Amino acid sequence: MNWYPLRLSSPVRDYVFGGRAIAERLGRTGLPHGPVAETWEVSDLEGESAVVSNGPLAGCTLRELVEDRPGELVCHGWSGPHFPVLTKFIDATGMLPVHLHADDATARRLQAQPNGKTEAWHILDAAPGATALVGVKEGVGHDELRAALLEQDFDAVMRRLPVRPGETVYVPGGTLHSFGPRTLVYEIEQTSDIHQHAMPWRMEDGSPLGRGEWHAGVERLLEEWRPEPRPDFQPGLRIPAGEDVERVICCAGPYFALERWRVAAGVSPVCRFDTALVVSNAGGPVAVEAGGWCETLGPARTLLLPAALGLVRVSGPADLLVGYLPNLERDIRAPLAASGYGPQVIASLGEGLAA
Repeated sequence: MNWYPLRLSSPVRDYVFGGRAIAERLGRTGLPHGPVAETWEVSDLEGESAVVSNGPLAGCTLRELVEDRPGELVCHGWSGPHFPVLTKFIDATGMLPVHLHADDATARRLQAQPNGKTEAWHILDAAPGATALVGVKEGVGHDELRAALLEQDFDAVMRRLPVRPGETVYVPGGTLHSFGPRTLVYEIEQTSDIHQHAMPWRMEDGSPLGRGEWHAGVERLLEEWRPEPRPDFQPGLRIPAGEDVERVICCAGPYFALERWRVAAGVSPVCRFDTALVVSNAGGPVAVEAGGWCETLGPARTLLLPAALGLVRVSGPADLLVGYLPNLERDIRAPLAASGYGPQVIASLGEGLAA
């Protein structure tokens, strides 16, 4: 197969916390009128598998490509039930519900799902004073947490952290969390849409839940909650990449890594890779060349670069977010250690990085 950069369909979610920031602050065109909470950039969820919209593979679903050529699309030797990561732009003009996503073991045990959902948020924009709720304070048990959730007194039990543009937090499955208002995020996560939330209203339209349904949801959340994770926002770790190129590793773990690449005008670096790259644009239009194809990537748009392509050239100016499945030793620990970072600093990027 002659692979090339894939443009994919991008479902939109109009949850109650959304606004117009993806269009107005990021410059994305073609969005529907009214609030837009999320755009799903690369999705292979059951019933929501993205469809290729360009080139010879137009009309094929991502699921079909995963099933037909998993090694060429994702990476050599890989296999799985679906493309392994889901990426989104999220507009938290309002506050997201306080919620969590099960980890792998809990998702298999309680929901008969192949995996849970660990995720990471990279902050693109945030109003002064914006905060996020990330994890539960040390010493809080199930009874105290249950009482606070039913009182909707989240600050009594949860950690409230400042949110700053350019920072990233890696959120393991089972971690209670929320962010917003006035926060714009790029999210990368395991491919899953499972969640339990603590609010007495529906995320889709804000309509109230009955008391019994709400309390039952809180109990399911408590069953899936992990008290231990207390992740913090990190500024990312820079790796030398040339005088006019900035490469920052934002987060990394066994499920995904996320980097931010900034390229100066007039510079066209080439990057080698052997695992699929999800390339999302955080800046103005940028030219991306791979497999003999050149695609102009608009603001807040995404390309999926199959692993078999092997090389990509980016023409600056560019500001790109790049997600992929890492070899943690080769892609993360070794280059960061060679750049002078110590084991504790490297481990702060996510999970599975401790020496």
